[in-house]
Amino acid sequence: MTPLKTIYSHNEKFPELLRQIPNAPEKIFILGNEAVLNENLKIAIVGTRKASSAGRNLARKFAEELTRVGITVVSGLAMGIDSAAHEGTVQNKGKTIAVLANGLDKIYPAQNENLANEILKNNGALISEYDAGLPSLPHQFLERNRIISGLCVAIIVIEAPDRSGSLATARFAAEQGREVFVVPGPINDANYVGSHKLIRDGARLASSIKDIFEDLDIEIIENKNKEEKILNIDDPEKKRVVDILIEAGEPLTVDKIANLIKLEPQTVNQKIAFLVIEGIIKETEKGYTL
Repeated sequence: MTPLKTIYSHNEKFPELLRQIPNAPEKIFILGNEAVLNENLKIAIVGTRKASSAGRNLARKFAEELTRVGITVVSGLAMGIDSAAHEGTVQNKGKTIAVLANGLDKIYPAQNENLANEILKNNGALISEYDAGLPSLPHQFLERNRIISGLCVAIIVIEAPDRSGSLATARFAAEQGREVFVVPGPINDANYVGSHKLIRDGARLASSIKDIFEDLDIEIIENKNKEEKILNIDDPEKKRVVDILIEAGEPLTVDKIANLIKLEPQTVNQKIAFLVIEGIIKETEKGYTL
């Protein structure tokens, strides 16, 4: 397994979105690709450990479709929906981040050790806020959930029973200003009781990945050239990012862009992630450029 590293919250490699949440961790431990923490857009897929085969297949499909457009999938490496989300990503050679509720010297659950190795082989990462040697205690799963949502711009909930831990992840996401998408299911299915409560309380219903892309204003257009894509930008903040890069004529960092257009780095980071996925801007070693 790759060497264990520690990244403190003041370090530039610390995930920018995570740094800005309430009660952010002071440090995280990581196995694998450090770059995945800040590159690309990240969306979490969460749900019950006791998932149905249909729910697991749906999680794999959503992960596959997110992976296809360059989005990094985040989940918790638990059995059920979490495992299926990670599987759908690595099976399609995508990057995924697994957030554990214990020290990274051991994989929990042990049944997912092979899956953890596949995540690392595909340039993903395993992360935790807990020191090596610390076992997974019940309260740590709840604490872990705020990190899953904190890394992402949105979460997708698939099969959440009434007392599912994914409901806590959804609550954290809402408190952090993230979008919460919920896949609905049969009204008499116990695995969807919590899911339907989330929808009733204001979460966005998602019947397909298209719903999520539309609500997040992610436009996937492969057959348009860059000039056409720029002309069709209707988000004013994304347009400001592009305009400042055109004016600069050279790569700019997130902080530099944020300073020039007077927006919070968190907002700029999200808009940049969308623009990268849409093929309008690209990341270089010196920053972002057209």
